[in-house]
Parts: sequence; structure tokens; C-alpha cells
Amino acid sequence: MNAVERTALLTAALRAAETGRSDRLYEDPYAALLAGDIGTDLLAEVRAATFPAAAPRTVPSTPDYNAIRTRFFDDYLQQAAREPGMTQIVLAPAGMDSRAYRLDWPAHIRWFEVDRPSVLAYKADRLAGVAARTDHRTVPVDLTSPDWEQDLVAAGYDPAAPSTWLLEGLLYYIPEPDTHRILERVAAISAPGSRIAADIVNADALTLPQMRPLLDVFAGWNCPWLFGSDEPEALFDRYGYTVHAAQPGDPEADFGRWSDPVPPRSVPGRRRVFFVHGRRR
Repeated sequence: MNAVERTALLTAALRAAETGRSDRLYEDPYAALLAGDIGTDLLAEVRAATFPAAAPRTVPSTPDYNAIRTRFFDDYLQQAAREPGMTQIVLAPAGMDSRAYRLDWPAHIRWFEVDRPSVLAYKADRLAGVAARTDHRTVPVDLTSPDWEQDLVAAGYDPAAPSTWLLEGLLYYIPEPDTHRILERVAAISAPGSRIAADIVNADALTLPQMRPLLDVFAGWNCPWLFGSDEPEALFDRYGYTVHAAQPGDPEADFGRWSDPVPPRSVPGRRRVFFVHGRRR
């Protein structure tokens, strides 16, 4: 796997660490297996940058952020799956996500995991013999390829039926033009009423000196953060979505775990991350 693909192992390691907590927000019994030694080493680097031994923390708590993000999207996807007429869930990219294996889903749900072949091959090897709890289909294709939509349809996706898309841990790793292309292409194969969710940082999160310890870690892995938006609602609106953007620490995205202040969005010069979620008009 390349540098960006390996960040999926970091996410798995974070989920394994959360699973070991007595106050965990979710339980992922497959996370440690998926993380492997590489994921554990990546997490150690992030912890060292996040919680420096000789200085106060200036960056967001990555473990707490990841726990909140995972739980937030767990709840969002399960709510979507219960919606009348919703039959398709698409994770793009899927990474080391194990929701299809660790959560229960209605029988009518068809679950698609889109990611590069090397990622899905690694994941299949690690989870060999583990049965998904839903109609689970993998689509081994790069989201920057010119025809990934054809591969998704060939796997059984119906563009005429409502779908729910999750773009988790993706948008800040890709240049702004690629973000626009992906949103445009997802919207083009999503029926009206379809749902979408994603996480995205603001522009200041890419430049503030206080963020430098964490940004340097990712840059050192050759997967720097490249894109942020101060107006995620407008970004998604451009492609036909009406969305709401919640921040960790907001009542709907806290779960008792966010300890940093959440100043109003009108206050400039603050690092922010948004959980964007809404519908295709």
C-alpha cells in the first residue's frame, strides 16, 4: 500500500485503542487485526505529536476525534439504513472499515466498499473467514480512475435508487480539484433523496502554527493534508446537496469526549473539522 493507503491502518489502530477503553464509544473487534504492526507504529507517532511530553497539547486529540467520528458515522449509517426505500450504502474509500462486519444491518441493505485493489486485497486477507452481516460487495478501483462508476454499477449498484454515501477520511488528503470531481461524480450517480456524509477540515487547519506538529507527521509520511473548506455547506450545495456541518463538541457530535472549546464559526483563525451530512435534492 502507498502512503495515503497506509493511513487506513492508522485509523484501524485508533479504533483498536478505542475498543480497549472502558468508556469506549463503540467496539471494533477486528480493528487490531486490521491495523497490524504498521498501524500501531503510525499511532505511536501521532500520539507523540498530539501529546508532547514537555509541552501542552496544541493539536486536536486524534484519539478522541477519531472515536467521535467513528461513532457519529456509525449512528448516521444505521439511521439511513432504517429509512424506507434506502437499500444501498457506499463507502468510498472503504479503507479498513469493518462496519459491515461489526454492526447489524437490515436484510434489504446492499453494502458497497470502494477502494484501491491493494487496500481491499489486504483487508480480505486479514478478515479471511469472517462473514459480513450484510450483502457485502467490494469494488476494487481507484476513485480517480475515469470509469469507476461502471465498476460500481457492475457490482450491483443502482443509480436510479436512493443511496447513502460515506466519504470518510478522504477529502483533506486530495487536492481541491479532485474533491470537486469526486463530489460531482458521486452526485451524478445518486438519485434524488440520496444521502451523503463526509468529514472535512477548514482552511486554517492546514496552516495554523499550532497544527504544525500533526501536519508534519502526515507530511513526513508523504500524505500531507491538501484541502480544507471554511464553507462546507456551500461546497456540497454546488453539487446538489443540502447539508449540515457539525463540529466535534457540538451537542450532536460530542458523546462526552470532546474537551476543546468550540468557538462560533464566525470566530476566525481557529482549527476546525466538520462532519458534513445531508441529502441530494
